[in-house]
Amino acid sequence: MAKLKNIIKQLSDSDYTSIHESLIENSAEKSAYLLKAMRERSLSDNKIMDELGVNTNAYYTLRSRLNQKIEEYLLQQMENPRTDLIKKVANINEVIFTKKRAIAIATLKKIEKELLDYDLPSELTTIYKTLRKLHINTPDHFTYSQSYNKHVAYTLAVDKAEELLCQYFKKYGDYTMSRDETTQLELSLLTDEMNNLCSLYESHRLYIYQSCLNIFHRLFVEGESYDNNTHEPIEDILDKMQEILSNYYLDSIYHHLQLVYELLRLEYYNHYKVYRKAEDFYEEVNDAVDTLLTNYSLHTYPTQYLISKIERARRMGNEETLYEENKMLFHDYEGDIDDVPKYVTYIMYRALSCYYAGEYNESARWINNLLNELSLKKYPYAQLEVKAVLALQYCLMNDYDLFNQLTNSIQRQIRLLGKDNCDSIVIFTKILKISVSDVKRDKYNKIRALAERFARFDMKHFAPTMLIKMDESFINKLC
Repeated sequence: MAKLKNIIKQLSDSDYTSIHESLIENSAEKSAYLLKAMRERSLSDNKIMDELGVNTNAYYTLRSRLNQKIEEYLLQQMENPRTDLIKKVANINEVIFTKKRAIAIATLKKIEKELLDYDLPSELTTIYKTLRKLHINTPDHFTYSQSYNKHVAYTLAVDKAEELLCQYFKKYGDYTMSRDETTQLELSLLTDEMNNLCSLYESHRLYIYQSCLNIFHRLFVEGESYDNNTHEPIEDILDKMQEILSNYYLDSIYHHLQLVYELLRLEYYNHYKVYRKAEDFYEEVNDAVDTLLTNYSLHTYPTQYLISKIERARRMGNEETLYEENKMLFHDYEGDIDDVPKYVTYIMYRALSCYYAGEYNESARWINNLLNELSLKKYPYAQLEVKAVLALQYCLMNDYDLFNQLTNSIQRQIRLLGKDNCDSIVIFTKILKISVSDVKRDKYNKIRALAERFARFDMKHFAPTMLIKMDESFINKLC
């Protein structure tokens, strides 16, 4: 919400007037009212909803449509140099056949300079191919042939970097679900391959792709072991990313990657517990979370933000607010069931949000639907975590038959995987069994002691049980 308000307040008077008049002309009176309320009045969301006479879901839809209308208007006003350059490249045959040779060459050289500035190798190959032909009778033919070959190779390098980025985050999903050391090694090899590739070229585009991968890898895979004097500090990398994105803000790819940059800043400050600075980026990412989950899996691992979101709510003591907020944030969101790691993480985020709001039946429904939709046999540890959270819901619902069936299934799986590999789940299920047992003597102290042991585990992989806040309220519920 804060992002939309900031955009509206930063509109020039002429832009604001044009958008408002356009909404009125198209009979979008409620959107026009919302625009005016955010621009000229300091009203709370609830007050605006009351005056418009809409519920939470309708208000979120209205807000999304207004945001879309503003973005469409601003894009129409914005001259995109990348699009303009691509149009020029598409029309070079017209220049060749209608202009004198000297004018044609001068035109191509001007386009070449602009393309180099925006780092667009694919279009440059067309320019160099044409310049090579125009200089067939001069020594410059060789020079442009070399430039052409170089940018063909560079175009392939950019394509390879984009593919490595996709493969890395797909592989990271497998890693966080499986806890497989071989997959972790593969992630490190992909990182090395990206770094080696980018070292061959002086390219701000490759630097952005490389940074998206490297920062995430250092924060969530290698951790502190990767942070040493031989590597550029993460904050310096983020500063360079910001400079590039700012300098080329009209580039459509960079325009969208601004959200990835904000997410990386947020996770960087979270990692080092600089929570005050993290808050500077929280609203920006939170407002765009449905877009982040839907459209950004090729450039980052977006559901990591959902884990950070729960951790933030726990830290601030307002976990119960997630449930209602989700109704607005994910009103139109549809998860990709084919992307299993991200889909599972999203469903468990929704289930935990229900749990913190006391909606245990709904939480269990989210998880049961997940288990019915997907087979998690490929990820036995993730399956164990999911079942453990479901067992907690059955425990709190006092559904002892389902609880006993599920915990028996969990115990069988623990025996197959080995107790030493499932320490946290063993303790978690012990807590639940003490809760449902008929023996009431010293139940509180037994659960408290186990909860303290559980709190000593670190969350390094997909582990929704570790997002359960085992405070006094939790212990009292189970007792």
